[in-house]
Amino acid sequence: MRRLQSGEEAALAALMVRWELPVKGLLMRFVHHEQESADLAQETFVRVWEQRAKFRQESAFRPWLFAISVNLARNRLRWWRRRPEVTLDAWSGESDAETSVDAAESGERAEAVRSAVAALPRALREAVILAEFEGLSHAEIATTTGTTAKAVESRLYRARASLRQSLGKWMCAD
Repeated sequence: MRRLQSGEEAALAALMVRWELPVKGLLMRFVHHEQESADLAQETFVRVWEQRAKFRQESAFRPWLFAISVNLARNRLRWWRRRPEVTLDAWSGESDAETSVDAAESGERAEAVRSAVAALPRALREAVILAEFEGLSHAEIATTTGTTAKAVESRLYRARASLRQSLGKWMCAD
C-alpha cells in the first residue's frame, strides 16, 4: 500500500493478486451471487485506488479493505431491496438438484444457516460474517464496521444467541 500511495500503479496489481480471492469470498457471503461478488470486488479495488491517499500507514490494510467491500455490499443489498423484482434466492442461482438424502439434508442445513444469518439485523449479520467466515478479530471487525471492539463483542453474543434459537433443530444434542 505504501508503494501505491507513492504513485506506483503496478502496486495495485500486486494488491489485487493478493486480496482478490479473500474479497470475493467476503462479498459472496453477503450477496450470494458469484458474478455480483466479482463485480463488487473489482469496484473495491477501484475504490482502493481512488482512496489510496486516505489510507493511514499505521493502520492494518485488511480491515480497511474489508470496510470498503462491506460498504459496497451494503449499498448493493439496499439497491436490491428497493427493486424487489427478483428474490435474492432466485438471484443467487442456488440449485435444488441434489438427490441423495445426505446431500439434501446438508443442503437444507446450509440453507437454514444462510437464512438464519440473512434474517439477523444488519449489524449482527455483518459481525457474524466477518468473525465466523472471514476470521477477523474483534478489533479488526470494529475497524471494518466503524464501531468499538466491545460493541462487536456484544453484537456477536446477540447474533449467536439468535442463531442458536433459530437453528435449534440443527443443533447437535450431546
